[in-house]
Amino acid sequence: MKRSLNVLFVTAVTVIAVILTVSPAYAQGGCSVSTLNATYAFTDSGFAVSGLFMRHAKLKGTPVPVSALGVLTFDGAGNVSFGSLTLVVNGGISSETASGSYTVNSDCTGSISQTSGSLAGITFNLSIVGGGAEVFGILTSPGNTQTFDAKKQ
Repeated sequence: MKRSLNVLFVTAVTVIAVILTVSPAYAQGGCSVSTLNATYAFTDSGFAVSGLFMRHAKLKGTPVPVSALGVLTFDGAGNVSFGSLTLVVNGGISSETASGSYTVNSDCTGSISQTSGSLAGITFNLSIVGGGAEVFGILTSPGNTQTFDAKKQ
């Protein structure tokens, strides 16, 4: 009987130790606008059939490939800027700029809205991973199918 109680006690202590070890990491996963407070290198790719990117393309209404590479900076207070951005639309290359605002939800999702520069009007939804070490995004502006991956520099 005493041995059974000892085994039960050791099992209970082990389970509690595992829960206490795992739970804080999960609980600390929350994000806020200050989670993004750095400069990130990013790459973006996909297709566009309408909207701002089509001013670079000759074929209106036909999907064309779009790629971008550059640097974006989040200031930790809700402002974002895209600098050193190279955009390739259907083989045509240009340099672009944009700035705007971003939001971050406690579940580490968020959004970007470009409000000025040559890409004003572009919007993205975000997923933040690794405490802000990396950001995944998808363009939500109509007529575009593009995703991006940004890594903290």
